[in-house]
Amino acid sequence: MGVFNRKRRTESVTARIFFATDVHGSEVCFRKFLNAGRFYDVQYLVLGGDITGKAIVPIERRPGGWTVSFLDDTFHDLTESEVAAVERRIRDSGLYPLRGERDELLALEDEKYRERLFTGLIVQRVQDWVALAEDRLRGTGIRCFVTPGNDDFVEIDDALTGSDVVEFVEGRCVRLDDGHEMITTGYSNLTPWNSPRELDEEALGQRIEAMYADVTDPENLVAVLHPPPAGTALDQAPEIDEEFRVKFEAGGILMIGVGSIAVRRFVEERQPLIALHGHVHESQGVERLGRTICLNPGSEYNDGTLCGAIVRIGDREVVSHQFVVG
Repeated sequence: MGVFNRKRRTESVTARIFFATDVHGSEVCFRKFLNAGRFYDVQYLVLGGDITGKAIVPIERRPGGWTVSFLDDTFHDLTESEVAAVERRIRDSGLYPLRGERDELLALEDEKYRERLFTGLIVQRVQDWVALAEDRLRGTGIRCFVTPGNDDFVEIDDALTGSDVVEFVEGRCVRLDDGHEMITTGYSNLTPWNSPRELDEEALGQRIEAMYADVTDPENLVAVLHPPPAGTALDQAPEIDEEFRVKFEAGGILMIGVGSIAVRRFVEERQPLIALHGHVHESQGVERLGRTICLNPGSEYNDGTLCGAIVRIGDREVVSHQFVVG
């Protein structure tokens, strides 16, 4: 845990925010996110994109019990209680366990069938998370804002709407309190992965500006923009080749900037109070562009660790910002 900036308080704090991103389906990270409201005494929880996982883990029924390969281990002849424990580990790492007979699991080799099934598992988990948030947060006074990220299928949007606790904020300007507004998008600039929510820089800039058009007080604006600004310490990721293999140079991983030019242009020209980013898991950090403080809390979801940032803001000032890991 480290405090990266603490200004002399000249105005009272009016908004206390916990920001996290890139949990990628990790159930333990999402539970920690919900608990962060009370634990850190904040009014607003913001989950800034890439909330779903990336793969199915088949679990095969065999005569002696259940068999599953997960990470570097293969488990054989698991009992009901043992396989349930492995399933929890799978869900906490952001993946989707699927039990079945051998012929049922072999059907996953059909790409279209696998994609339909995978989408259904993702939507169901998001629905379960919304229900959990409603149970944990209703009546607490803590507001919970969620947006999908570039990796998230559009099919989850319906599961995120209609709740009286979880607020779906993609592409919107919302008011936090009497003095602060927030704009949010999980769309990113183009990536090598051809993920579901990518835009070229011109279109991404237009999307951000469309939200900004509804802002009444830019000096008190919180901008939640999934990709970090290009050319900063917040956008450094491993370079990959045409086969999606990480490149190495002089014995180390070759890093390149993958942030968004449109996001940087917006921050430099519009100068929101604070900009909250994610997308690049390796680049936890803080950087100032003009008056705007830009934060990326990073992500370590694979091992169930939730990375976040606590931000305390007043009238036209960021009173403090602090990275937390737990």
